[in-house]
Amino acid sequence: MSDARTLQTGCYAIDHIRKPVTVYFHDDIIASTDHALLVREEGAEPIYYIPKDRVHTAFFVDSDRGGVPEARGQARFWTISAMNRAGQDAAWAYTDPVDELSAVRDHIAFDPTQVRVEVGGPPAGAVEETL
Repeated sequence: MSDARTLQTGCYAIDHIRKPVTVYFHDDIIASTDHALLVREEGAEPIYYIPKDRVHTAFFVDSDRGGVPEARGQARFWTISAMNRAGQDAAWAYTDPVDELSAVRDHIAFDPTQVRVEVGGPPAGAVEETL
């Protein structure tokens, strides 16, 4: 089985990542899944989208930038606040994405300059089961 499957939709390439993807805010895990999407667009940095049910939103605070219509669709932004640190507009979701990005509905994206994303292997500090 391949670790990724790519869907080309208009100017976007969407990779379905089938290996562990973990998102850290400083050293705290805020998301972890083996069903992430990686959206690539020419001229932009690739962005990981994590299913909402795999994101720990307890430290999310609605941003003043919330509800912003963008070229990619209607967006909702959050500031991540934990351990006396804040990442302004560090997470977002498209509540009403354009048709080309419909795959990211029910997913949350993260600003790669404010979080650390690790792909492959278990989250740092995780205990692997042995038989």
